[in-house]
Amino acid sequence: MTGNNQTIISQFLLLGLPIPLEYQHLFYALFLAMYLITILGNLIIIILILLDPNLHTPMYLFLSNLSFSDLCFSSVTMPKLLQNMQSQDPSIPYAGCLTQMYFLLFFGDMESFLLVVMAYDRYVAICFPLHYTSIMSPKLCACLLIPLWMLATFNAMMHTLLMTRLSLCENNVILHFFCDILAFLKLACSDTYINELMILIMSGLIGIIPFLLIVMSYAKIVFSILKVHSTQTIHKLFSTCGSHLSVVSLFYGTVIGVYLYPPANNSTVKETVMAIMYTVVTPMMNPFIYSLRNRDIKEALIRVFYNMKISL
Repeated sequence: MTGNNQTIISQFLLLGLPIPLEYQHLFYALFLAMYLITILGNLIIIILILLDPNLHTPMYLFLSNLSFSDLCFSSVTMPKLLQNMQSQDPSIPYAGCLTQMYFLLFFGDMESFLLVVMAYDRYVAICFPLHYTSIMSPKLCACLLIPLWMLATFNAMMHTLLMTRLSLCENNVILHFFCDILAFLKLACSDTYINELMILIMSGLIGIIPFLLIVMSYAKIVFSILKVHSTQTIHKLFSTCGSHLSVVSLFYGTVIGVYLYPPANNSTVKETVMAIMYTVVTPMMNPFIYSLRNRDIKEALIRVFYNMKISL
């Protein structure tokens, strides 16, 4: 014991989803199907971009990174959730909890950063089509991606290390289906001011600022589209931008809603539902919104299957 109401905890119990027992199997099948769709969709995108030389462009480089990030982001939480729903064993070791927290933060940050980079890439492609190749050079792509991976690593490591300094109470039940930062903080007996301050600051930097940059990019794209007199072109570009903004709003809206509001103002059910939106739904939708509706991806898929047929 480290005090009257503090103890060393070796494992936590994840409360899971607030689902009645009679519906557990139905929701298990639903989440399993969503996870398999996420894995399959993102793997197809990554493999196609690797195999087809026509897709070795900045746009598809960012898409492959987004697909990899989505695949890993969903895999951080979904296997454990499915295991807990099937086995009714909600326990997770202390080290496993911190590991899950680190990778959830890391891939969540990368999701946010990549959506910004992709919005900028679309802005350059639509507003400066003649200069796209010279602007989006391999050097610029590397300068965009490498610092973002480093920043995501730093932010995830910082929050995880800040959690290790906290003294925990005897209660080891985490009111969530994964090791969420805010749910973890509710178990602390020591002062959490520094943790909450850094969550607020970094959520603003990684949540609000990227979202505003994306909105600005698409606003400029829309302004550029309005100058085009072709009704078909306007309809196509508005359809693309609208679908992109819908998934962006879903991701950022739920993340900002969870991490920028004081924990006391968020019910457990509300936090859980919003967490499902950005950890389960968004990674599943991204391949369809950004990639599988794309003509180049469809043509690449046909070429890969044709080449496989020839080889066989």
